[in-house]
Amino acid sequence: MHVKELMSHPVVTCQIGDHLDVPARLMWEYDCGVIPAVGADGRLEGMITDRDITMAALTKGQRLDQLPVEGAMAKHVLVVHPEESVEGAERLMREGQVRRLPVVDNAGRPVGLVSINDLARLSAKARRSGVEHELVETFAAICQPRMPAKVRTVATPSKLVTA
Repeated sequence: MHVKELMSHPVVTCQIGDHLDVPARLMWEYDCGVIPAVGADGRLEGMITDRDITMAALTKGQRLDQLPVEGAMAKHVLVVHPEESVEGAERLMREGQVRRLPVVDNAGRPVGLVSINDLARLSAKARRSGVEHELVETFAAICQPRMPAKVRTVATPSKLVTA
């Protein structure tokens, strides 16, 4: 099976020059947690997640309409092409521990998304145990906790401080 047969499409995008209120609104309207960010030429430049938006707003202490997408988005993005096999996409998700992969055309423009949700629906339809087993391994690898950065927590009488 090819990615183009599984991917969600069309894909909703935002511009890298937009402010964070734009992808936040799109996520609300389209009930999704990620928006590909594109440049003026329509090519993929990054991905912005609901978590990216939340953390940017929290750490910067500014309104979403004051924070640029480009400053909060992930710029290193794993991508897959429509003709790639679903197994290849799974392997990339597993190795990169990512829940979503943008699907791009040969010019680098987003044409769809493959998500862990798409794989779960495929798994529900799968009849062969080999396919189901591989999908379970993919889910487990994606959901494996990453090693956190060194965090030192200090308790004070009035609050908890993380340094």
